[in-house]
Amino acid sequence: MFLEEKVRTQGWIEVIAGSMFSGKTEELIRRMKRAKIAQQKTIIFKPKVDTRYSSDKVVSHNSNSIDSKPVDKAEDILQLANGYEVIGIDEAQFFSEILVEVCNRLADKGIRVIVAGLDMDFAGKPFGPIPRLFAIAEYISKVHAICMRCGNLAQYSHRLSDSDKQFLLGEKDIYEPLCRKCYNKAINKKIT
Repeated sequence: MFLEEKVRTQGWIEVIAGSMFSGKTEELIRRMKRAKIAQQKTIIFKPKVDTRYSSDKVVSHNSNSIDSKPVDKAEDILQLANGYEVIGIDEAQFFSEILVEVCNRLADKGIRVIVAGLDMDFAGKPFGPIPRLFAIAEYISKVHAICMRCGNLAQYSHRLSDSDKQFLLGEKDIYEPLCRKCYNKAINKKIT
């Protein structure tokens, strides 16, 4: 499925997207560890604002982790990417639209770029640079959680709090994954 050979003549972009609790970070960690096993030089970046589990590790909800380099903005990744063959970027929705250009430039240099992030915000709207990354990526993986209300596949991150801020870090205390039907029911209940 993905080429993990030692010598590469071109880079590419892979996007892993879905709702909260869908396994995005777990899949990113898996791919990065496989690249390390293949003796490729790897580094993973995350936004500095995401300190939920660790300030210097990417940590999945299942407690799997990998060392990471926290950065303030997407442009910082370009300065820190020299010498790496595979670059991972977690929580990509927290970066500005500049991330799209950063990923393109890295891929153009022959680097494999693996990006993970939410594709929709709590309101069901496209989130940050993810939709544009979908458009330019060579590989896209849409992962799903399980709906907390009915057990179907979930693609929405329903916010349990009344905050309307787009960026609100939280876990199961603030978010629950829902399927389309349950999400629409929950949203309609809030509106009425």
